[in-house]
Amino acid sequence: MALRWPYRQPNLEQMMSLLHALGLRLAAHLTRPRPGHSQLPAFPPEHLAATLRVGDVLLVEGTSRLSSAIKYLTQSTWSHAALYVGDRLAPMPGASEPVRALIEADVVAGVHLVPLADFLDQHTRICRPVGLDETDLAALLDFVRVRLGQGYDLRNLFDLARYLIRPPLPGRLKRRMIAFGSGSPTRAICSTLLAQAFESIHYPILPEIDSSDPLHPAVEQARRELLHIRNYSLFVPRDFDVSPYFRIVKPKLQQSFDFHRLKWAEAGSNL
Repeated sequence: MALRWPYRQPNLEQMMSLLHALGLRLAAHLTRPRPGHSQLPAFPPEHLAATLRVGDVLLVEGTSRLSSAIKYLTQSTWSHAALYVGDRLAPMPGASEPVRALIEADVVAGVHLVPLADFLDQHTRICRPVGLDETDLAALLDFVRVRLGQGYDLRNLFDLARYLIRPPLPGRLKRRMIAFGSGSPTRAICSTLLAQAFESIHYPILPEIDSSDPLHPAVEQARRELLHIRNYSLFVPRDFDVSPYFRIVKPKLQQSFDFHRLKWAEAGSNL
């Protein structure tokens, strides 16, 4: 008589818990700063703090494995985007008084507030929407406020594992690699939160799609890319940088910059 080993029905809840734990460890590995990869800010920290306004989008050039993959796939300097909310949302956990902060969607922490001080030593860029009045800002902040604390399901390891490699892909397919799988971790890192927030007040990010016949193959390719982004809501940090509706603000130029006051080394002098 053949022996029958006892068979136990797998516990689905335990399996999901294990997958979530594995996803959390993988996400922590991907978001850990890479040794020897640091970025110097292009301007003094106090200039950034003095220049930011509520509603600004702050782009960040990260140094983690995840950041490197995003920069490769989006062909951009920027791997992360956060919305500056100043001290107008609820106080941060552990803070006795309001702290100037940004709201971001993070793979590990979900949607949460981050103190501005965390970004002062990083390479950043300010993208400023134009023409927002106090009513618009209030609606924008209300949209992100109710999403504070939302987490992301890390059980879909496939979504995270893709960022461990950088496959040789044609430029037109790199952004689509981010969409491949379209799980929750993807939404966490692709600026969807910010894109939806601005969409909620009907503020544009990318140009409207022109349905007229293109005059050049490059125009048709760009149009297809815009359609793809809109269909999947896959906005990435780079889209705020290239958007014709966001003004790039240089903190140094906001501080009464005068090139006449610069000191240049004389030719042939010892430095």
